[in-house]
Parts: sequence; C-alpha cells; structure tokens
Amino acid sequence: MSLDGKGFYIWRIENCDGGDPLAIASAARNADLSHVLIKVANATRTYNFDEERGIDLVPPVASALRAEGIQVWGWQYIYGEDPLGEARKALQRVQELELDGFVVNAENEFKESGKDVSARTYMRELRNSLQDIPIGLSTYRFPAIHPQFPYSDFLRFCDINLPQVYWMGATNPEAQLIKSMRQYQNIDPVRPMIPTGFAFSEYGYEPNLGEPSRFLDTAKELNMSAANFWSWDNCRQRIPDIWDEIRDYPWPSLAPQKDITQRYIDALNTRDPVQVAALYNEDGVHVNATRTVRGLAGLLGWYNTLFNEILPNATFTLTGFSGSGNSRHMTWSAESSVGPVQNGNDTFGLQNDKIGYHYTFFTTI
Repeated sequence: MSLDGKGFYIWRIENCDGGDPLAIASAARNADLSHVLIKVANATRTYNFDEERGIDLVPPVASALRAEGIQVWGWQYIYGEDPLGEARKALQRVQELELDGFVVNAENEFKESGKDVSARTYMRELRNSLQDIPIGLSTYRFPAIHPQFPYSDFLRFCDINLPQVYWMGATNPEAQLIKSMRQYQNIDPVRPMIPTGFAFSEYGYEPNLGEPSRFLDTAKELNMSAANFWSWDNCRQRIPDIWDEIRDYPWPSLAPQKDITQRYIDALNTRDPVQVAALYNEDGVHVNATRTVRGLAGLLGWYNTLFNEILPNATFTLTGFSGSGNSRHMTWSAESSVGPVQNGNDTFGLQNDKIGYHYTFFTTI
C-alpha cells in the first residue's frame, strides 16, 4: 500500500485531542491527511497502552481514522538489545491492529559496535513475517554526519525511507531536504523517500510560519509521493499556527473518496460502533419508527445494540442509492445470525459530508 499526500506522527495518544478517537479522526480529516503513524511499541513493550485501566488506546483511534479513509501505520522505537523480541512485538502489533504499514525508528543505539548484526537480525525477522506490509525506516536526515549507523542493513529490508529532516536552528527546509535526498542516493539500496518534517517546539526551537509549506513544496518538486511531520502531540498543543498551515496546505490524497452511502456500509461491515459513529456529526440524529437518539453517546449505544442484539454477525450490502449534495437515499440488505434483511431503506441529511440526520427502516425475515 503506497502513501501519497500529508501525514502526521503520533507519539502519545493521550496528548492528542484529549485522547478522543473521534476528535483525532475529525482533525485528521479536516487536515486532509492521508496517513497517521502511531507509536505502537517501544522495544519489546506495547506502547499507548493504559496500564491502570488495562486498555489498549490504539484500536479505537485506528478504527476512527479508517472510517475517514485514512491509512493507519504503526511505529516502534528499537534498541537492538533483543532484536528477535523487538521484531516479534512489532509483528504482534501489526497483526492485532491490522496496520496498513510499519515504520522502524532506530537511532543512536545502532551506532554502537556490533549493532549492525542486531539490525540485520531484527529486519530479517520482521520482513519474513510481514511480506505483504510496507516497512519503512525512520532515522537521521544526513547519513554523512552519522556514518556509524548501519543504513544499508535496515534499508535492504525496507520499502520506503522516512528520514527525519528537522531543520532546527535553521530556516532552510528546501536545502536540507535536497541534501538529505542526495546523501541517501549514495547508500545502497536507494529506497523511495517520504521525508518527515519539523513541526514541534523543543529546546527553544520551532519552525517559522511558511517553512512547512516550503518543505512540502520541495517534496512535491522532488517527485516524492508523500511527506509527514513530527509530531501531532506537540504541534497541536504548542504551535497550533503551524498545525493550521499544514492543515491548509493543498496536497490531497490521490485515493478517490467513496460516496457516504458506501462508506456507511463499509463501516457497518466492520461491526465496530466507533467506525460507524465517526461518519456522523457530533450532534447527529438517528431516527427509526420508535425512537430518536442524538449525539455520539446515543449513536454508539444504538450500534452496539444493532451489532450485538438486533443483527448479530451481520454482513451488509448496498443495493442502491440516489441523491447528491446534502441528501442521500439508500437501500440495503443484510445477512445475520437471526435472519436476513431485504428491505433496508435509509435517508441521510448531510452537513460537510457528515451525517447530521439519519432515518432508517428495516425488518428481519
């Protein structure tokens, strides 16, 4: 699965829009992001896991993002002390989260003597286990400054290269991106570059307005299919004007957007209430012949009931739709454990391509 357009890294979910999956997905959609990269592991430990409550924070965020048509990639920081254990943790997280891609974040630890062996051990195990999942490397922007790092041992097993082109203390993102690309062209093998830009405030440094746009302009001019930024957590909280600049930069994903009716059916087929609720406005209304529910809490309750009691184990099919602009009428069918539905008949009223009003009628046979 290839990447195109803009993306953002997430370090700690709890620091992103209050950790609210629907708010995160809404912000990603409003920024026209094609991909979000979430930290899912640190060495052999699961990451973004609430130890006190025993809750994995990643699945609801991933579900909400996918409901918006946004790719969900995971990333892991590795140290090379237990390369097989680190690779197996990566595999576990990719499989249980059904990630679209995976990024290996390796830095200073791999400049130590003998860590090239750890790099090869980790990457070989990862690549052999994830043959159908794209893998990328996230590390230094300028290989010439860090010659001890085993670039080739990582990139040999990767599909893409995601160098950290952070122009901290400078104002020349264009020149730094070009320099990074040229230096990596001297490393075998050369992989397609999807650079990561500077969008954080740290040690008194932060990007100036206009620099993220120039970075993205240069990525486009260099025929790079995508670019992303570090990091959502810091940027949204500390430098919101930089977030707004990236949000407003016109680099839409090349993936065509499905009609809301098909996205609704696709979300139903996940049997995940979060994915379905993500298609509604925050004060969306759902109506049937016997009751009306309003807001996300009511919608989540309705879809939990639908999937677990009314139509358990259901598979939904869109049989037709009509309308345009802010109105849709759709028909659908379903097969479930309690019987089929052949007369699904729904009407949507839309606001900004979100469902504001939804009337539904169906019976089971």
